[in-house]
Amino acid sequence: MADSTAAAAEPGEPEERPRRHDTREAVLFGGVYGAVLASSMVAALTQYGHSSAGSRRYDALWLLVTAFASALAHGYAHYIAERAPQRRWDVLHTMRDEWPLVTVVLPTVFLLAGAGWGWWPPNGVEYPAFGLNILILFSLGLASARWSARSWPVAVLIGLVDALLGVIVVVANALIK
Repeated sequence: MADSTAAAAEPGEPEERPRRHDTREAVLFGGVYGAVLASSMVAALTQYGHSSAGSRRYDALWLLVTAFASALAHGYAHYIAERAPQRRWDVLHTMRDEWPLVTVVLPTVFLLAGAGWGWWPPNGVEYPAFGLNILILFSLGLASARWSARSWPVAVLIGLVDALLGVIVVVANALIK
């Protein structure tokens, strides 16, 4: 029997497929990346005080485009980095695994688009977006710690550290403006 750490399979034995990320890992990585991306994009797009309804619709669209582009780039980078023989459609499977990154930006897209459609005032919508993404980061940290059987105090601490990533974006936004 071949060593499981061998780079190539022995003749006659099936190829070992590259390790796929489990769903929890994908949700954590993609979720944290997506929440920080959403906060950063909102900060960048509102830097110059453009807060009309039209600019909020534009911001929502750009956030969605950026999330899809980031997911495609991240998935493709995983595909290229595997350096193992791969089947033709493995690239699509690898990119499909990036769904958490896109999914986690959708609430921010909804906030921006809602402001663009007149559901709430477009001026200042970035602050609820920041708060929402900080809450998402905290929730992801808390959930991942609990999935790992950490105690509640440790899980809350990990959630707070994750939320700190969002706070850093907010502070940077305030300093840059």
